[in-house]
Amino acid sequence: MEKVSGDRYTINVYPCLFQIKKGYMRTYLDCIPCFFRQALDMTRITGVDEATQKKVLNEVSKLIPNFPLDASPPKMGREIYRIVKRITDINDPFKKIKQKSNKLVLDIYPRLKKEIRSSDDSFLTATELAIAGNVIDYGVKNSLDIDREIEKILAKDFAGSGNGSNHNFDYQEFRDTLNNAGSVLYLGDNTGEIVFDKLLIEELNNMFPNIKITYVVRDKPVINDALMEDAINCGLDKIVNVISSGCDAPGTILDICSKEFLNLYKNAEMVISKGQGNFETLADESRPIFFLFKVKCPVIANHTGFNLGDIVLKRM
Repeated sequence: MEKVSGDRYTINVYPCLFQIKKGYMRTYLDCIPCFFRQALDMTRITGVDEATQKKVLNEVSKLIPNFPLDASPPKMGREIYRIVKRITDINDPFKKIKQKSNKLVLDIYPRLKKEIRSSDDSFLTATELAIAGNVIDYGVKNSLDIDREIEKILAKDFAGSGNGSNHNFDYQEFRDTLNNAGSVLYLGDNTGEIVFDKLLIEELNNMFPNIKITYVVRDKPVINDALMEDAINCGLDKIVNVISSGCDAPGTILDICSKEFLNLYKNAEMVISKGQGNFETLADESRPIFFLFKVKCPVIANHTGFNLGDIVLKRM
């Protein structure tokens, strides 16, 4: 991540959800209204009545006084989702939404594949599309029009990559690192988006056939994050080894991940991390990680120095 100096860390042009300082990401007071919004959105998706929605908000309010501000936002996201599931008695409120996301992208998979094959740099195009697919995120947008977002991706209506010379896009370093890597741990994020990951992994397999790639999904339902069943339904298990991280948070919180995952994480020569949730939970890691995500809110833009809408490929 390119460091940003000066007052960028303290100005309040936008409410500050996170602060990037020396690679560390924490929760800010301005996160608290967002926590309640997420809780209400998740609960409404289940279809329960207003009294039950209020009960969820009451339970979330009890967590706030003891939630440490030095914790990452996905830790609270994990607790909120647990409350929603317990009170509504619905284990996977986003199940139908996740299935729709996967189907929509699978339906255009041949078109995306053609786009990659016809481009001058197939690996660059696959990388751009994989990152642009990160926009399919219900944790950030409470009213996401999947069809519209996919059309934007197909039209390559995204900014920030070009020929890899921009400060937010370390494309050449990405390729050079892959040239020297024997093993890659690829951390997935959302449903729908994982089909874009599939396209990139296929290119990885073609260009770097000697690399052993492991793709990682969440362990249990949380928002619209991808699970093992999603990876299988989208055919990732046929092209790459797929495991669960053991984590049920909307990110990768290492102290609650499985031993299997931690062993792979420790020994992988290269880590590819998709999405803002993984970025929030791993930004302070000392090991080299390539973070791939789309800047979806002005807060992230403000604190990283990137522009809203940029697709980001940065090595920390």
